[in-house]
Amino acid sequence: MATIQDIEQLRYPAGPMPRSSAPLDARTREEYLAILEATPARIRSLVSGLSDQQLDTPYRPGGWTVRQVVHHVPDSHMNAYVRMKLAVTESQPAVKTYEEARWAELPEARSAPVTMSLDLLDALHRRWVAFLRALPDADFGKTFSHPEWGIVSIDESLGMYAWHCRHHTEHIRLVIKT
Repeated sequence: MATIQDIEQLRYPAGPMPRSSAPLDARTREEYLAILEATPARIRSLVSGLSDQQLDTPYRPGGWTVRQVVHHVPDSHMNAYVRMKLAVTESQPAVKTYEEARWAELPEARSAPVTMSLDLLDALHRRWVAFLRALPDADFGKTFSHPEWGIVSIDESLGMYAWHCRHHTEHIRLVIKT
């Protein structure tokens, strides 16, 4: 029987989501951008050749299936991309949350081919990384206001979403290892 500690390790295989309001140095920012840039190919490689049975396997008891994870990542990252663009173009805009667990239960997230989300993730990340690499350093300090997270800078959000990439890549790896 799995312990609470085992379940937490399965739930957060990349550790807890980091929160740091400190500005990123150039090296760290580039490391995070490289993670965003590489994630679509990493996820595509991990799920390539998986059967529907494997895609419909949860990464932990009570967790999402690989298919739901693959569909979730672009859903989440589209929200992040828009939040960052709002932060650059508006003065500390208030952003919405979304019910990610409910989105993961929608019919296409539960049963659609993963290729559509892999293609979306490829295009989204190319655009997102191009946007971030073109930003002046000062713009990484611009912020948005999130109802749950509070005031979040683009730098902090970048760190959170680099973690998010690793987090869900590890969820997929957990299923492949079993």
